[in-house]
Amino acid sequence: MKRIRNSASGGRTERIWSWLFMLPTMLFLSLTALLPLLYSAYLSFFRYKINLPNARPVWIGLGNYLRMLSDRNLQISTANTILFALLSVGLEMVFGLTAAMLLCSDRLWARTCTSILLIPTIMAPVAIGTLWRMMLDGTSGVINYFMSGIGLQSINWLSNPRYAMPAVIFVNVWQLVPWVSIICAAGLKSLPQDCLEAARVDGAGNFQIFRKIVFPILSPLLLIVLMLRFVDAFKVFDTVYTMTNGGPGNATEMLPNYIYKQGLKFFDAGYTAALAVVFVLFMSLVTIFFLRLRRSLV
Repeated sequence: MKRIRNSASGGRTERIWSWLFMLPTMLFLSLTALLPLLYSAYLSFFRYKINLPNARPVWIGLGNYLRMLSDRNLQISTANTILFALLSVGLEMVFGLTAAMLLCSDRLWARTCTSILLIPTIMAPVAIGTLWRMMLDGTSGVINYFMSGIGLQSINWLSNPRYAMPAVIFVNVWQLVPWVSIICAAGLKSLPQDCLEAARVDGAGNFQIFRKIVFPILSPLLLIVLMLRFVDAFKVFDTVYTMTNGGPGNATEMLPNYIYKQGLKFFDAGYTAALAVVFVLFMSLVTIFFLRLRRSLV
């Protein structure tokens, strides 16, 4: 009985210390994230044009939220963001896992290729957007220079609505496939090698080994990577802003860019706050969905 009591007391003390260690982080997040979000929620019920002299918030209730239902530009930016997230994350997962399986080795060539692949990941998104904007320029870009050198017709990559979105998706995939591959490679190196060797001895092919052993074991890790990339893809701003700024027209207008313009171009603080609140709630629901799905797989 005494031993049980000591064990319970020790567990309670450990939980208290755990909360104490997390307290600074929780206070920091409360000041930098929770309070601004609560103020945004409060401001979303007002009409507030901050560029007007002596501007004051005017209570309109759910007016800003109802306005979203008829906002055509919001619908277009939402569709663009969903398309961008689905295609870019899907390609990143496929190419990232493939690269991880090819580079999952301790040999010199694999380590060298991994180091080279890390370069896009460590570059600033603004630098990447600026670099690719110059390379994809319709008149002086190096991509069109090489295309014309092999007899192909030059393309206005970023000024043609037909090619702007694929160009933005390509740049995002180019930037983040290395990150996905590194995470997947770490998971592959932790696989039980005896199981893989036993499967090969039994005559299983590479595809069967991947489908029956590798993929089931890596599923929780892949789901976390998928969640992080999907949420991050919805928040894309820097690269798109420097490459196209949502253009041509609204062909590459993403939700973060649209929210930014509402706040700092049209100075509509109330509507911007409402958009931000809905965006955060949607991302929270997506995160909860992925976490529950992962819990069901573990």
